[in-house]
Amino acid sequence: MDFFEEVFGVKTVWITGGSRGIGAAAVQSFARMGWRTAFSWLHCGDAARSLVQSLTAEGCTVLSVRGDMRKRADVEACAAAVRSAFGRIDALVYNAGVAQQKLVQEITDADWEMLLQTNLRGALYAVQAVLPDFFAVQGGAIVTVSSVWGMTGASCESHYAASKAGLIGLTKSLALELGPSGIRANCVAPGVIDTDMNRMHSKETLRALAEDTPLGRLGTPEEAAEAIRFLASPESAFITGQVLGVTGGFGM
Repeated sequence: MDFFEEVFGVKTVWITGGSRGIGAAAVQSFARMGWRTAFSWLHCGDAARSLVQSLTAEGCTVLSVRGDMRKRADVEACAAAVRSAFGRIDALVYNAGVAQQKLVQEITDADWEMLLQTNLRGALYAVQAVLPDFFAVQGGAIVTVSSVWGMTGASCESHYAASKAGLIGLTKSLALELGPSGIRANCVAPGVIDTDMNRMHSKETLRALAEDTPLGRLGTPEEAAEAIRFLASPESAFITGQVLGVTGGFGM
């Protein structure tokens, strides 16, 4: 621990899938609250650069790293880059994810592997990459980003729902296994959030989903991001193994 961190309590977070949507909102939330914030991305380089530029102009400390969470070597390289820039990693937010709509009989092996590798296996790789930092200080926070569909199931998105349900199971298991080492693991399960990922739905579908939400609207990326930051922060020091639904009541 360097002098600055010891005196001011500055911590480092690594957010996967941080270039847009909920991930980008989480990057902004952590960075503006004074965290040294690193985020990884795969496809949206322009968005990543714009995010770094805007937050740096605000005086925030931000790092962008490209990496494919489906590849262990990429994940380990991202973690190494974060350590090189900021030192120890204190919190991991696994937000990287992909979605797809298909009838179950039409899901191919490639479809299944794409979703399970990104949404679930990548989470294992990322957790394994940060554990040396966490074990060294007997502390740390893991926040995974699942989905309400991981709790309720989803018609025409069975492979997506399965991957997100698996992420919940992984998170609860991590809480049990890592708790004795002072490491917390929690999950945020967003409902229908107004992001690019959900814009694959038609306007009519989104309108219907909003009507099925007790609060009567879609959620915002910022609302999900604040829940993520809370679960990574000292304010939630006695919370672990939980799934926090940011759903507006959808799926109750």
